[in-house]
Amino acid sequence: MYILGLSFYYHDGSAAIIKDGVVLAAGEEERFSRRKHDPGFPGKAIDFCLKTAGITIDQVDYVVFYEKPFVKFERLLLTAFSTFPRSLKVFREAMLAWMQKKLWVRSLILKNLGIPKSKLLFADHHMSHASAAFFCSPFDEAAVLTLDGAGEWTTSTLGHGKDTKIDLLKEMRFPHSVGLLYSSFTAYCGFEVNEGEYKLMGMAPYGEPKYIDRIKKMIRINDDGSLWQDMKYFAYHWSATNSYTPAFEEVMGRPGRDPALEDKSLDPFYCDVAMSIQRVTEEIVMRMAQNAVNVTGCKRLCMAGGVALNSVANAKIINETDVEELYVHPAAGDDGGAVGAAMWAYNHLLGKPRAPALDHAYLGSEYSHAEIEEFLSEHDIAFEKYDTDEEFFDVVTEDLIAGKVGGWFRGRFEWGPRALGSRSIIADARSTEMKEIVNAKIKFREAFRPFAPSVLHERAGEYFEMPNDPSGEHWPARFMLYVVPVREEKRDAIPAITHVDGSGRLQTVMKDSNPDYHRMIELFGEKTGVPVVLNTSFNLKGEPIVETPAQAFNTFSRSEMDVLYLQNYVVRKEAKKIIHDTPFMLRHEGDRVAEMVS
Repeated sequence: MYILGLSFYYHDGSAAIIKDGVVLAAGEEERFSRRKHDPGFPGKAIDFCLKTAGITIDQVDYVVFYEKPFVKFERLLLTAFSTFPRSLKVFREAMLAWMQKKLWVRSLILKNLGIPKSKLLFADHHMSHASAAFFCSPFDEAAVLTLDGAGEWTTSTLGHGKDTKIDLLKEMRFPHSVGLLYSSFTAYCGFEVNEGEYKLMGMAPYGEPKYIDRIKKMIRINDDGSLWQDMKYFAYHWSATNSYTPAFEEVMGRPGRDPALEDKSLDPFYCDVAMSIQRVTEEIVMRMAQNAVNVTGCKRLCMAGGVALNSVANAKIINETDVEELYVHPAAGDDGGAVGAAMWAYNHLLGKPRAPALDHAYLGSEYSHAEIEEFLSEHDIAFEKYDTDEEFFDVVTEDLIAGKVGGWFRGRFEWGPRALGSRSIIADARSTEMKEIVNAKIKFREAFRPFAPSVLHERAGEYFEMPNDPSGEHWPARFMLYVVPVREEKRDAIPAITHVDGSGRLQTVMKDSNPDYHRMIELFGEKTGVPVVLNTSFNLKGEPIVETPAQAFNTFSRSEMDVLYLQNYVVRKEAKKIIHDTPFMLRHEGDRVAEMVS
């Protein structure tokens, strides 16, 4: 049985296809359209999923949308009426979007896919999150938490998953939302909402939690983690442009930082605000996690929703609550709703048996050696080719030891926001200068932003203080969803990935799921004594992660990366040139997809 899951029209439009409960392919539309956080109908992602599965849309048994548009529309209407006339502008803009497109999701899907009405299903937004978390997990029974900005009315849920069923037992409703609370402080500190939350988290360690008391003047946190917000301080429920009000600024003591300000780095006040809201968020999440254990009696927890991407909070759940094992879906945000919607239909609705756990995120497109060589040759790009993987890994590790920064393009791209060794920029984590070099000359982003370490799973404990997971699986670490302390005695050994507070957002690399990346790091460790490399996403600031060899080459050419690794092909900097500006056109030749210049 094939089920296609869809998520779109809010942000991070995506598609995923499962066969008998196994995820065959999943990808965000932005990877193909080259529009960051593309919210539109994921036509290109759907085509990719069907092609990967080797089927046509006629062979799909069900198509499932990740939320219920009419319920969401009800929330928008009632909220606008209750806050009128302040909500007039946002109401007018929302009505245009909803009347033109968003209200007609059913018709749009039926028209674009040409499927009968009987094949189209709609899941609840937070049930999609819960299903992505639980049905992809290795647990037969677990507590389930979903936390985000808002779905239809719901902003957080507490549930219990067992076998093929999920019961959502409690919920928190709009406008009270831990996700929207955090986003309000993202905006206050001058970052873009739905884009800058991870910047706020990266800036937090430069500050002190001085303003927790001020934040708690505007909210109330209950023992179970449920949140109440005094809405006179917040504007996201009625304003099209503001997340907070002048009263919010009065409590915090300073105006919000101008979003147009170029330097948003290390103003001490905003660093302290960032750390304060981070600590408040951790308190909320940990109380929710502990309450989930208390209510369900389960010490295994599954999480999804955008707040589940807060890697600092995730590690603290294991260390500071009764949760013993944690699984966070790798695409925890709305993109992951596509997988969740499909899983909900297959497992929960139809009662079909569970498939093995989703233990990796390599669900995107890939390009063969032949396709890569054709691309390089057609555009007269000089390259070195290595016949064996071991020869290739030897060259890569020698480059890293020599201080070079490389673009690593190998295998299927990653599902979710994290680069996990398929579309990564890699460098030597032992270099004291490497963080500044990669931020300034390659990523073109804020100097305070940290980089992730990729470490062999079996040796992670030597370098990092891993959470107290008795199973030793550390599921979130596989998806770069833990921030943990670097062992004090190892901080001088890997300074490029050690954040200012001595932490690292690590990725543990599994030999079974990514043997090539694992072997390269293993060989690097054999040569240097340190089985850790610096890893960051293969993209430039403001752009999606690369999907094709051409995009990889252009990103390489437009930055000061030293070398590009396309499968076993190596391109050096002397080959630098821009082939073509995005967007790129895909040419379909039978079953082969080749990148061509439009």
